[in-house]
Amino acid sequence: QLQLAESGGGSVQAGEPLRLSCVASGRIYSSHIFAWFRQGPGKDREYVGALRWSRGSTYYTDSVKGRFTISKDNAAKTVYLEMNNLKPEDTGVYQCAVGATLSHMPYEYFTWGQGTQVTVSS
Repeated sequence: QLQLAESGGGSVQAGEPLRLSCVASGRIYSSHIFAWFRQGPGKDREYVGALRWSRGSTYYTDSVKGRFTISKDNAAKTVYLEMNNLKPEDTGVYQCAVGATLSHMPYEYFTWGQGTQVTVSS
């Protein structure tokens, strides 16, 4: 059974970078979609972006395009979320998730990590 574990969160100043990691244990299928979601204080869970494991193609929500990059390391079974030029509105708990359908909707994803906190101060 696939399990996910995120790491790399922390507190940074606006404009600084941060890289999150999502390490998978268990079998990864080529059909899997790895997605990143975040939930800020008092906000709903929000789709950040996703990566198709088979091709490595990536997708982003508009608010992070040009600032965030999702990548993977096949051998390490790890997906990364590189975040640059962070803004206070990027603050939240970041979770990675795995599903079989590329979607913005959390219910499409069947495995979730525990999350890692990102706090961006102005």
